[in-house]
Amino acid sequence: MPLRDLLLGLLVITIWALNIIVIKMGVIELPPLLMTTLRFMLVAILLVPFYPVARSQLPFLLLLSFTFGTLHFALLFIGLGQSEAGTGALLVQMGTPFATLLAVIFLKEKLGPKRLVGLLLSFAGVIVLAGGPTLPSPLPLSILLLSAFGWAVSQLLIKRGPAIAPLALAGWVALLAVPQVAIGSWLFENGQWQAIKEASWIGWGAVFYTAVMSSIVAYGIWYALLRRHPVNRVVPMTLLVPVLAVGLGALLMGDSLGIHKLAGGGLVVAGIGLILIRFRKRRPAL
Repeated sequence: MPLRDLLLGLLVITIWALNIIVIKMGVIELPPLLMTTLRFMLVAILLVPFYPVARSQLPFLLLLSFTFGTLHFALLFIGLGQSEAGTGALLVQMGTPFATLLAVIFLKEKLGPKRLVGLLLSFAGVIVLAGGPTLPSPLPLSILLLSAFGWAVSQLLIKRGPAIAPLALAGWVALLAVPQVAIGSWLFENGQWQAIKEASWIGWGAVFYTAVMSSIVAYGIWYALLRRHPVNRVVPMTLLVPVLAVGLGALLMGDSLGIHKLAGGGLVVAGIGLILIRFRKRRPAL
C-alpha cells in the first residue's frame, strides 16, 4: 500500500477511535437518544439531497434503519454513557464475531478451524472483561453486545440487499431512523429542551464530530481505500480502533487499565484478527 493510502487508513482509524471518546463526552451533556437523533438529523441533511435512491429500495432501507440506526447506534450511545470508553470500544468489536456466526447460520458459509479459534478467543475476552471492575453491572455489557449484534445483522442485510452507494445508504438510514430514536427519546428521556439550551461547545462538537467526521469523512475515505486495494489489506487495520480507543480513554478520560481490560481486550483483538486476516500459504522454495 502506498504511504499516502496507509496514512489515510491510519487517519480513518484515529477518527473512529476518537469517535468513541467523543460520544462518551457528548452523552455527559446530552441524553443519549437525543444526541443520536441530532446526529442522524445532521447526517440526513448533509447527504440525502445529494444521494437519491429508488422508491423500491425504501423498504430495505427502513429495515436497515432499525437494525443499524436504532439497534446499533442508539444502543451504542446509551451503552457508552454507562461504561468506560475503552471497554465500550472493545465490546462493540464483537460485531465481527457475531457477523461471522450469522453468516455461518444463514449464508451457510464455512467456519474453518482458524475462524473457530478466533470466535472462541473473542467470546473468552468478553467473559474476562465482564469479570473486571470496568463494568459496574451487567446492563452496560448487555446493551453494548446488543449494539454489536445490531451491527452484525446490518452487515448481513447489506451483503444480501440491493447495491446502494455507501453514502446514500448512510444518509437514508439516518433519515428513516430519526423518528425511531426521537420517539425513544420522548418516551424514555426527560429534560431534552433544557439539555439543548445548556449544551456547551463540547456537546454540539460531539454531535458534529460523530455525524460529519466519523460517518461522512471517515467512511468516504475508507470506501475509497477499499476500491483501490484488496479488502484483506485494508480491513485488518480496524483492529487498531479498540487498541487506540483504550489508550485514548486512559489518556483523555482517566479510564483504568486493569488486568481484566488488558487481558480481555487482548483476547478480543486476537480473536477478531484470526477472523479477519487471511494468511497466505508459503510456496515451497525451489
